[in-house]
Amino acid sequence: MPGTLSFMWTTVYAAAEDKPNVVLNRDELSLYTAPKQMYRYVEPEESQLEHGVATVRKTVEPYSTWCQGAYGNIKPKVESVIQRGHDTYAYLRNPPENFYPRAGVIGFAGVVGLLLARGSRIKKIIYPAGLMTAGASLYYPEKAAALAKSTGESVYDWALQSYVAFDKMLHPESKPEKNAASDDKP
Repeated sequence: MPGTLSFMWTTVYAAAEDKPNVVLNRDELSLYTAPKQMYRYVEPEESQLEHGVATVRKTVEPYSTWCQGAYGNIKPKVESVIQRGHDTYAYLRNPPENFYPRAGVIGFAGVVGLLLARGSRIKKIIYPAGLMTAGASLYYPEKAAALAKSTGESVYDWALQSYVAFDKMLHPESKPEKNAASDDKP
């Protein structure tokens, strides 16, 4: 029966602004167009809460930008520390042969250095570090030699840069020397 209902002739009453009680056929009605409606958008007034939130956002925005920049700088460093932690954990799960006895001797040398370094703070830094370095160099001589060489080169470079900077502070205006040959010419 639903198919036969589409052939029925019906009358539809529509309200029109200019002609009241106008009779329209079903075929005259458009299914695809909506009647024009007179809507007008009105901007709501800013409430006190919205004004307060906007003020807080404007105040906090520079700090938020600074924190985002700091986070961008710190994040790679933290990730590298985490990666080193994972690598160290993996290394300690499968250590090389005689690793723990060597680490024990090097650590014991550091404790002996702390016991011998009574008194000044400089001794408390130098003695343990020196004894641990000596213990490590006994077990790892190739690495100790390579480290000593690279450290020696960097210390030399640093000392040379310090000397040049100190010399510039003492003699800020160095005049160029005149050639003896240029003085003889008339």
